[in-house]
Amino acid sequence: MFAAEIYMHRFLLSSPVRTLNPEEADWFYTPIYATCDLTPTGLPLPFKSPRMVRSAIQLISSSWPYWNRTEGANHFFVVPHDFGACFHYQEEKAIERGILPILQRATLVQTFGQRNHVCLNEGSITIPPYAPPQKMQARQIPLDTPRSIFVYFRGLFYDVNNDPEGGYYASGRGARAAVWENFKNNPLFDISTEHPTTYYEDMQRAIFCLCPLGWAPWSPRLVEAVVFGCIPVIIADDIVLPFADAIPWEEIGVFVAEEDVPKLDTILTSIPPEVILRKQRLLANPSMKRAMLFPQPALPGDAFHQILNGLARKLPHQKSIYLKPGEKILNWTAGPVGDLKPW
Repeated sequence: MFAAEIYMHRFLLSSPVRTLNPEEADWFYTPIYATCDLTPTGLPLPFKSPRMVRSAIQLISSSWPYWNRTEGANHFFVVPHDFGACFHYQEEKAIERGILPILQRATLVQTFGQRNHVCLNEGSITIPPYAPPQKMQARQIPLDTPRSIFVYFRGLFYDVNNDPEGGYYASGRGARAAVWENFKNNPLFDISTEHPTTYYEDMQRAIFCLCPLGWAPWSPRLVEAVVFGCIPVIIADDIVLPFADAIPWEEIGVFVAEEDVPKLDTILTSIPPEVILRKQRLLANPSMKRAMLFPQPALPGDAFHQILNGLARKLPHQKSIYLKPGEKILNWTAGPVGDLKPW
């Protein structure tokens, strides 16, 4: 789900928007692959990512003049960590670290989006997490298959590894735990921690798919729900959703406040059938599915092009972003000491 940074790089290498003349470039892209460093068990190594980014910026700023002209204000980075450019998968530590100071002037393309959060820069472009388009396409079932499941969810409700108390998931707010405690025995809710081989097919048989926040507010289930025409039930206060100009989230989804999870059954059963049908018709629009995916090769209107649209809307760059000779704004030595350690 972090692979957007790799596929965005591949897309730009062959895209007609790319120029080999840096003097005519509006934007500079720096591929770093900061999420590719994992432990043998698949956990991220958050302390390495800031050092990778700092090392890359030191390289480009000492080798070419373009970073130094603006201190990164016309550069963009893809940072698909759980908490974006705060480079951590636990919220408390992400908040403590904050966005790497040398990225403060850059544009961040990130899966993480939450209003008024220290890990979201003003002007960031929020994108969906990567989901495998070919695999999802291969698991399509006939469109006329009845949607016989009312509410569907597969995933963790508790995370005892990161939460010794075993009582909460989702950064201590407990939205997932509340889903389980209130609806594990409700016949309208098909929810479980088991991940069946028929997961994609089951989503296509469901009317509503729960998309509760985990450690971070976003979830790959949001992509899967849209692609499979299952109405996403978004349980993540203050979430910033991707590509709001291409996807009418309020019209295709259902938003439930985290504190209202115990009332989920009442909320969903009270939605009129005609409203459900309208949401399903909107979800059936191929343009919405395409906007959530990173296909190979790229297609018009897909997530790659939505990112380009977001970058284009930030043009032209104001002359004020260019620094005077010798002028400095960013502090390379700011931030937690651990982020400054050498390789």
